[in-house]
Amino acid sequence: MKRLPDVRRYSLLAGARQAEGVAVVIDVYRAFTSAALMLHLGAEKLVLVAGAGEALELQCSQGTLAVGEEGGRKVPGFDLGNSPAEVLAAGRELFEGRVVAQRTSAGVQGALAAARRCERVYLGSYLTAAATARAVAALSPPPDIVSLVAMGQEGRQPAPEDEGCAGYLEHLLSGRPYDHVATLRRIVEHETTLKFVRGDQPHYPPQDPIYCLQRDLLGFCVLLEQEDDLLVARAFWPPAPFSTEAG
Repeated sequence: MKRLPDVRRYSLLAGARQAEGVAVVIDVYRAFTSAALMLHLGAEKLVLVAGAGEALELQCSQGTLAVGEEGGRKVPGFDLGNSPAEVLAAGRELFEGRVVAQRTSAGVQGALAAARRCERVYLGSYLTAAATARAVAALSPPPDIVSLVAMGQEGRQPAPEDEGCAGYLEHLLSGRPYDHVATLRRIVEHETTLKFVRGDQPHYPPQDPIYCLQRDLLGFCVLLEQEDDLLVARAFWPPAPFSTEAG
């Protein structure tokens, strides 16, 4: 029988700095949902950058798309903000064959921090959860430690959607019980969702939670790797279906 990894749970930017082994850095609302959708729509790769200035520099010097946010809002000069609804509206016409520089306040910062310590980093969301678990389970040799990092709100406050996705990944990797119905209730009744549902802030469109909470929508995971002096995320298709049976 294949040895199960030691699955460890971490939260927020402080947790990303403690992650070790193979890490899945989770940002459901909205960075890594948007990242997966951009790759689905044909983006060649995503370059993760810590600051907006770096994204704008790549936009100017290399013609990359600049996507993301500061304080939840689209950065002036960026092509798009951090909204999955906005990404889908732009469609394949914008993303096909393009390189995207992505900057966000939580997910991207956490992934950059984890990459300094971890042997491998995946960008986690509900859309890619089962594919991510398949990829981790297929690693040879199997990892001793898998760190699940729920990034929360701006990397500072816990968020139920990220903690819930971490719980689902833990279920897939170790068999620990997971109740998706109860998890969804906690998510949709929390302010992290209600700020979208109210529809009173244009940078939080009410469609976003619908896209972000689609479990296992995509068959690939998002793998972060060093490429020259950049950290680059690409779509990676893992082998063999992975059971998603949960309560």
